[in-house]
Amino acid sequence: MNGVVGLTISTGSVRGLGSSYSYEDLDKIAQYVLTCTKQRPKIAIICGSGLGGLAETLSEKECLAYKDIPNFPVSTVPGHAGRLVFGKIGDKSVMCMQGRFHMYEGYPAWKCAMPVRVMKLMGVNTLFVTNAAGGVNPDYHVGDLMLIKDHINMPGMASNNPLVGDNDERFGVRFPAMTEAYDKKLRKLAHEIANNLGFGDFLRDGVYTMLGGPSFETIAELRYLRLIGTDAIGMSTCPEVVTARHCGMRVFGMSLITNVCVMDYEDDRVPNHEEVLETGKMRAGDMELLIRRLVSEMEDE
Repeated sequence: MNGVVGLTISTGSVRGLGSSYSYEDLDKIAQYVLTCTKQRPKIAIICGSGLGGLAETLSEKECLAYKDIPNFPVSTVPGHAGRLVFGKIGDKSVMCMQGRFHMYEGYPAWKCAMPVRVMKLMGVNTLFVTNAAGGVNPDYHVGDLMLIKDHINMPGMASNNPLVGDNDERFGVRFPAMTEAYDKKLRKLAHEIANNLGFGDFLRDGVYTMLGGPSFETIAELRYLRLIGTDAIGMSTCPEVVTARHCGMRVFGMSLITNVCVMDYEDDRVPNHEEVLETGKMRAGDMELLIRRLVSEMEDE
């Protein structure tokens, strides 16, 4: 590991990602990370709460802790190991984030998404995002896998968008479209693979809504979210997806339904993070298998 250890971030305006981390700052971080691995990944996978086991299945595995990357955020949430893992799925070079960053940890949206721009500068062109989510759709069950077809970015609708601030055209346009945030071809292929694996009974297509957290939702909030089309809810993912699409990356998203949200005032169940992690262990193997097959069978960009 060399030269870039002492890199510093530009000081100046902090109105957004473009000014807090300049293109040059992020490129230095990307080049540093590349010196720490022999892999040159085109595919990146962000592992959600309790779903980091996928990274352990990579061949030719190399690990790099976030704390060892200059000017990189660190994870503080149980179930997030806090490291990059490089390796291969079949003959394809990939990188995994074992642990992501959340707004409820105190990070602004642009910093939650900052690793995506580092990935882009490393040569990644396809991003897989996974998360643990609560089921709002009454037809969903604990252990279902939901392919994300669209999202509702509640923080983003309140100006907590990762693209707020100065825009650098080298990453993307000022006003990027989000009408096709999630790649239809990858979702179609995922359905075909899931059916072949016998996953059809617990595979869904739905809309993911991001809330800021860390408190879980009130019953009134959940009823409102269902009314506007929410199928599953969580506290992550949208900043990374928005930033990836801004960079021109294709995106595939999947949620593991780890709990069914309480929407009845007479229901005494109380949501908790431990339940999320436990369900992650129960169904994570199926999610990992589906993603591994999808990576192996998808066409390169």
